[in-house]
Amino acid sequence: MGDPTTPAADGAGEGGGWFAPRPHRTPQNAPAARGFPGPDGPAGTGPSDTSDAALLRRTLAEIEPIADRVTSYFYALLFLRHPDLRELFPAAMDTQRDRLFKALLTAATHADDPAALTAYLTHLGRGHRKYGTRPEHYPAVGEALIGALARHAPAVWGPRAEAAWVAAYTTISQIMIDAATEDELRSPAWWRAEVVAHETRTPDIAVVTVRPDQPYPFLAGQYTALETPWWPRVWRHYSFASAPRPDGLLSFHVKAVPAGWVSNALVHRARPGDVLRLGPPAGSMTVDHSTDNGLLCLGGGTGIAPIKALVEDVARHGRHRTVDVFYGARENHGLYDIETLLRLRQAHPWLSVRPVLDDGPGGLPSGGLPDAVREHGPWHTHDAYLSGPPGMIRRGVEALRGVGIPTHRIRHDSLEELAGATT
Repeated sequence: MGDPTTPAADGAGEGGGWFAPRPHRTPQNAPAARGFPGPDGPAGTGPSDTSDAALLRRTLAEIEPIADRVTSYFYALLFLRHPDLRELFPAAMDTQRDRLFKALLTAATHADDPAALTAYLTHLGRGHRKYGTRPEHYPAVGEALIGALARHAPAVWGPRAEAAWVAAYTTISQIMIDAATEDELRSPAWWRAEVVAHETRTPDIAVVTVRPDQPYPFLAGQYTALETPWWPRVWRHYSFASAPRPDGLLSFHVKAVPAGWVSNALVHRARPGDVLRLGPPAGSMTVDHSTDNGLLCLGGGTGIAPIKALVEDVARHGRHRTVDVFYGARENHGLYDIETLLRLRQAHPWLSVRPVLDDGPGGLPSGGLPDAVREHGPWHTHDAYLSGPPGMIRRGVEALRGVGIPTHRIRHDSLEELAGATT
């Protein structure tokens, strides 16, 4: 099974379908049921703010320093009580553990924001169909989660905290179940996709093109989760490298990273004829075609893939919009797709392409692209799009805000998803 504390190998990626917790009843034999003391316990003492949202956040704040221990205990409870669920998860649980706490934190953070919570959980519910998650799995995982929180958050835990988590968890699970049920009526849980082309661009970067076994609807700028036959139940995020094509083919730019199971398999092992599996499309880094605003696009490394797709999307809509692309890499060989972009620039006078090299000791994430953007402009009439390593995204957002682009016109997907999508 491997060391469960090993860092994630392929960026953020995805493990198996952990987030299936729907406690229809209070778990039996959980530590809290035996009367764990806490500030909201039987004595009625504790902080004045004992709203459900506050209790959720206080619980998470208490377990954050020991997140690894909590998630280990959670999975131990789950697999001990329900060993049949183990087959839904990957053999190695490293990435899975990291995503558990992040998903919990996100859900709890938005507990008092129903719209944001629903949007987040709807995406999770649809995406978890590919793991084989069913409604009957939710109570089991919910019991394990409540048991783990009760054991490791004694300062907060008590009847009020437990009731808050059970109520929140019931809501969370129902949103996910409903989303999966609705999605099942209109699309498969996953698509089979045959590799039809494999082009090596550098020793560690390949362009992989696949043909899905049935129509695959998506938008330029989105990404998907991908599973290889060599690592079952291990999914990683990759962005589509083109706008939708008439022939239905899909291309991905993949960089092999150290200890990256999926990325190394795709770069060094995949060949035409191999069959992969694709999850549903996701992501909101798409073009708003209702406006004539210019596009300012920052792509770092293989993050140039969705940027190229956005350029193709603008070209196919036939509207005259200014598009400025900054393509960054640490060294010259990192600009592996520059020729494609230069050909697009020759075909479309509204397109500008600026390669940005950063050979400094800090590498690209230290600020090469953001610094280059500051030197040009103005950008106040542009919508901004960023794709690349998480460090570059963070600094890029800061730079764009600094030059006057409002937050609502800066588009990128979550940093956790971006890490997987660009590696």
